[in-house]
Amino acid sequence: AKAQRNERLDAHYRAAPVPLSSVLTPAGLDPDDEWTRVTVAGRYVGGPVFVRNRPLESEAGYELLWALRPTAGGPDVVVDRGWVAESQSGASVLPSVVPAPEGDVEVVGWVRRGQASRNRALPAGQVANLNVREAAAELGSSQVLPGYLLLESETLPDGTTAARPQALGDPDRSLGPHLAYAYQWWMTMALGFVLVWFGIRRELRLENPEKYPKKPTKTRIW
Repeated sequence: AKAQRNERLDAHYRAAPVPLSSVLTPAGLDPDDEWTRVTVAGRYVGGPVFVRNRPLESEAGYELLWALRPTAGGPDVVVDRGWVAESQSGASVLPSVVPAPEGDVEVVGWVRRGQASRNRALPAGQVANLNVREAAAELGSSQVLPGYLLLESETLPDGTTAARPQALGDPDRSLGPHLAYAYQWWMTMALGFVLVWFGIRRELRLENPEKYPKKPTKTRIW
């Protein structure tokens, strides 16, 4: 599964962006199209919503969601605009965030599938996981696309780039330590058979002292 994910990343992550509507539709998102780099024009109509328990570089924080209404019409799309650290006043106080740009904006990002709901009741403006339906309810959007957009950049009509929260960074491409663990277990299995042989050998010597007499103990002169 991780190898297939990396193949999708290689095919989509740095590719030229395609229109969002060609990949993510009200019918859903093809799994092979996840991480496709897309572009969409619109304006933000709701947000932020805070996704809890999202660490970045070992620091606790939130991911920030907004609802983008496409200029071409159709359902809103949930946009993950980035990350912010927890407030210094504790988890009960939400941190201040960079606001979304007002008016028309051209958004470039990567299309992602939503996550499963954790079915947790949280204060208004917060969700426990990046579940699109729950985020849409907090954003006040009655109709949203069944996926979300991970922001890369936002361009204003004058060509400038809008300020945004801290970017999440490139996705993890590691395959994990599973193969190394397999090697360790195979070596342990072989060692186990060796230890079983030594155990049987020891039991036989203890049961037949006449056949396997103990070696005389060496006398050490020092």
